[in-house]
Amino acid sequence: MSKSCILFCNCGAGVITPEKSQQIKSSLEKLDADLYQLDDFCGIALGRKDFIRAIDQQYERKIMVACYPRAIKNLLAQNNLELSGLEVLNFRELSAAEIESKLRNDYSFSEGKAAETLIESGLDVPAWYPVIDQPLCIDCGKCFKFCLFGVYTFGDKKLKVVNPLACKNNCPACGRNCPTSAIIFPRLKEGGVLSGAELGTEVKSKGLAADINMISTLNQRSALRRNIFRAGLVEQAEAERQKALDELKNIGNK
Repeated sequence: MSKSCILFCNCGAGVITPEKSQQIKSSLEKLDADLYQLDDFCGIALGRKDFIRAIDQQYERKIMVACYPRAIKNLLAQNNLELSGLEVLNFRELSAAEIESKLRNDYSFSEGKAAETLIESGLDVPAWYPVIDQPLCIDCGKCFKFCLFGVYTFGDKKLKVVNPLACKNNCPACGRNCPTSAIIFPRLKEGGVLSGAELGTEVKSKGLAADINMISTLNQRSALRRNIFRAGLVEQAEAERQKALDELKNIGNK
């Protein structure tokens, strides 16, 4: 088993600019490493499971340059795949220079010429589909009821993504409707929790003293903000859902 490799997801969904993608690619090519250029890891997780399983067996450590680690972890789990020893460098948040520095300093890759291999998903359509963060999912079925395209099943109160490629490209409406933020769309440009960022707490304790009335007031205000925010998400989800439905009707009328 070889020690390590680099996997670079160049998904083309626009989550980083083409310029940044090229900068990362150029810096990776100057390292003494087995480098796998992935055209779209979301698609490869569906169409090239053989490749992922082979990589898992061949390398002890895998460093992936891709989007949010939470998205990658749950993407693998949903497709019954594993990459043991995987570490993800998030190109949504790290610059090309920071990624190169980490690979050199933290992972001990030296100057050289990468042994490159291009891996394509083999899919004819964009690999836009929801990824479920199972520990967060409460199996409420809201996304199943909200989806227009038969992406989910909901039997015995258990939610599953069974028809991922039926999902309407660029429609994250079901995810905005999820009460626990358990749905991830890794290819969503806007970033944030819906794209796979870690969930954070609204208020972090500073260890400051406060009386009961002040805490109560702050909690009430926080609850009001959450309700307003949730209402806005539901409204946006309804609009995205209607847009997807209208596009589907237009296709059927042609």
